[in-house]
Amino acid sequence: MIELDKTDLKILAILQKDGHLTNQELAETINLSPSPTLRRLKRLEQEGVIARYVALLEPAKIGLGLEAFVRVMLDKRERHFETFASAVQDWPEVVSCHAMAGEMDYLLRVVFEDLAHFSRFVMDTLLKHPGVIDVKSSFVLQAIKQTTALPLDHLNP
Repeated sequence: MIELDKTDLKILAILQKDGHLTNQELAETINLSPSPTLRRLKRLEQEGVIARYVALLEPAKIGLGLEAFVRVMLDKRERHFETFASAVQDWPEVVSCHAMAGEMDYLLRVVFEDLAHFSRFVMDTLLKHPGVIDVKSSFVLQAIKQTTALPLDHLNP
């Protein structure tokens, strides 16, 4: 973990809300001149605190109106964990995959055009993967909170 001061934390908080700001706009927002702002920003990027910049898309606006969480259990008698983790990288419907402790082995967050698309994915991809012995799905009715911003309060210097 790298040491972050109050100015670094301001930069991170602002960029988590709007990563599209120019260096000039960022500098004005934190009341610092552009050169030291850019140096701080480059350091945060080089240290890996800022992993990347992305555009967050609205799934429903691009025809992906169905979202689900899928719990996957694998046969533990054989070593399917590596092949599953590798295969999931090629499944575009999967927007996140987490190895879990407890009742399931993996939790997938998936997006689809509709129920038919979901059905094809489960039947033709997921259930055909070697080692998958159980799949349970829950469909999202409404997103109550959805953010990419990480809490920074615990880092107050």
